[in-house]
Amino acid sequence: MEPVTLSTARLLLRPLGPGDAGAVLAACQDPEIRRWTGVPSPYLAEHARAFAGKAAPAAWASDTEYVFGAFLADPGRRGGAGDLAACLGLKTRGQDTFELGFWAVKEHRGRGHVTEAALALCRWAFDALGAARVEWRAGVGNDASRAVADRCGFVHEGVLRQAVLSGGVRHDAWIASLLPTDLDERTPAVGAAL
Repeated sequence: MEPVTLSTARLLLRPLGPGDAGAVLAACQDPEIRRWTGVPSPYLAEHARAFAGKAAPAAWASDTEYVFGAFLADPGRRGGAGDLAACLGLKTRGQDTFELGFWAVKEHRGRGHVTEAALALCRWAFDALGAARVEWRAGVGNDASRAVADRCGFVHEGVLRQAVLSGGVRHDAWIASLLPTDLDERTPAVGAAL
C-alpha cells in the first residue's frame, strides 16, 4: 500500500522515515518504552535508523504493518508537523484483523494524544483497510496502555499466557478487541492530509 498521512484535531499521523530516526532514538531512551515494548535495550542510533529508515517503510511496502509517527500539528512548520508525540502501528494478524501497538514520548504523556491517534488509526483500519477486527495486546501490568485501550472502547477478552516478549522474557498479556460497531458518533473523524 502507498503510505498515507492522516490528520486529527491536534495531530498529524504520517509514516516514519529516515528523518525521524533522531526523534525515535530520543524517545526510546525512556525506560518505560523499553520495559513494555520489544525495542532493544540499550536503544542505539543504529536501531533508530534501521527502524525509521528501513523496517517501517519496508513494512508499508509489504502490507505487513503500517507504522505512523503521531506529530503535534503545527501549521507554521514545514510539513505541518511539530514534535513527535507517539508512535503507533497496525500489524496484520490474519484475514481482516490487525493488531494496534503504540508508545508515547514521555514528555507528551497524559494529554490524550495516543488515544486520539489510536482512534484515528482504528477508524482508518475499518474504513480504508476493510478491517473486521482490531486487537490490542499489552503486558499484564501495563496500566497506561490499558487505559488507552479502555478510552478507545476496546472490549477486554482475557489474558494470553506468556504471549509477549519484553527484555528477552515472556510475559502474560491482556488482549482486547475493537469492532467497527464499537465506534460511534463520538469517535473523531479522520481526515486524509494532502
